[in-house]
Amino acid sequence: MAGIDYTERIPNNVGLAEDLRLQRALEDWQPKFLDWWRDMGPHGYQAKETYLRTAVSVDAQGWAQFGYVRMPEYRWGIFLAEPEPGRRISFGDHKGAPAWQEVPGEYRGVLRRLIVTQGDTEPASVEQQRHLGRTCPSLYDLRNLFQVNVEEGRHLWAMVYLLDAYFGRDGREESEALLQRRSGDRDKPRILGAFNEKTPDWLSYFMFTFFTDRDGKYQLAGLAESGFDPLSRTCRFMLTEEAHHMFVGETGVGRVVQRACELMRQHKTDDVRPHGGIDLRMLQRYLNFHYAVSLDLFGSEISTNAANFYTMGLKGRFEETKKDDDHQLKTATYTVTGLDGDRLVTREEPALPSLNERLRDDYIADCQRGVDRWNRVIKEHGIDFQLRLPHRAFQRAIGLFADVRVSPEGRVLSQAEWEAKKHEWLPTEEDQAWVQSLMRPETEPGKFASWIAPPPRGVNGQPLDFEYVRLA
Repeated sequence: MAGIDYTERIPNNVGLAEDLRLQRALEDWQPKFLDWWRDMGPHGYQAKETYLRTAVSVDAQGWAQFGYVRMPEYRWGIFLAEPEPGRRISFGDHKGAPAWQEVPGEYRGVLRRLIVTQGDTEPASVEQQRHLGRTCPSLYDLRNLFQVNVEEGRHLWAMVYLLDAYFGRDGREESEALLQRRSGDRDKPRILGAFNEKTPDWLSYFMFTFFTDRDGKYQLAGLAESGFDPLSRTCRFMLTEEAHHMFVGETGVGRVVQRACELMRQHKTDDVRPHGGIDLRMLQRYLNFHYAVSLDLFGSEISTNAANFYTMGLKGRFEETKKDDDHQLKTATYTVTGLDGDRLVTREEPALPSLNERLRDDYIADCQRGVDRWNRVIKEHGIDFQLRLPHRAFQRAIGLFADVRVSPEGRVLSQAEWEAKKHEWLPTEEDQAWVQSLMRPETEPGKFASWIAPPPRGVNGQPLDFEYVRLA
């Protein structure tokens, strides 16, 4: 990277051109990142030009530029939201103190681990999605996939910046390790379970970007409240890009719903598979699976780690400053769902160790708003069916419900009852085979696969038949 114009090659607002130590760290890391991208990024499309947006500033009126770029030449920049003059820590034991501009020594290890865990999710999702381009339902969707991928790459850069700029040799070693783990690898898996799951098809991808990227929104929102100001500012800007990822998921599933309803009305049947569609009951099973996996990402309902992060001032609640309480929670309680024999019950628990559950509640309410919008599409077609979020205890692998079987309605089941009914609630091998059979690429501009409806509009004012990816 010697001799590079850093403002041009790596758009940034962190004074990179003047920080020689950081330049040297990134000079060593960037070639390894590009090697990882070529090995684990979108398979078969490294040389194709794609119509992508690139972050070039933090100006709310014009923070991005659109244009054709080959993905290995994408300008992965480093941006922090504008500083808030006089910002103070808004929660925990340090409430009211000036926000930290340097890493507080007593919290160094904990803070580094928070950054690494967030950073590890970014390349993981690129790895999970690397083969999807070969089965794209349209050039519009292919472009959106690649936009999500390069922005996950930029979010990795954002976390590596924090590690390299503030954590010395330990940070540089962690930056290297972020490129060495692999999604689903038996020996070096990614840190969080959901990021070791396969994303074998576009329906799974849309569910992932709706449910799992939405978890990312809430994790980033908690970190955006951090008393460590560089982390707060980094996450606040990342949330600007994360909105597009959730848009891809919500509108993607919505377009599958739309197409299913169109086929149901046209052919007067609930089973749209003979007509090249994905039926609503199958969609419900996929929804159940991805929602449950994403709920686990919030961690255990009762967590001393969550309490410690909050008390230390490192990770707050969603929209912390809008909460009407003392922002220390030492005597407060919160309602948590738990197990009493074979019944699910609610009880009051100390608020600090219940912070994961509070964040999960915010997430569930947000997911429900998206499901409500899908159900409006179904209702507008005059179809008597509703998609539903399953109970929070359904199919959980982490927390209070990891060792129990619970129906989507919230009834505790015996193992025999679960085995008899699970095929009604989770994707079956037949479902997966059917969805896989639909995954045939549609690469003519303006054309869409049989199982998904076109979007109402294109990207950045472009028409739907725009050549979003130049494949020739």
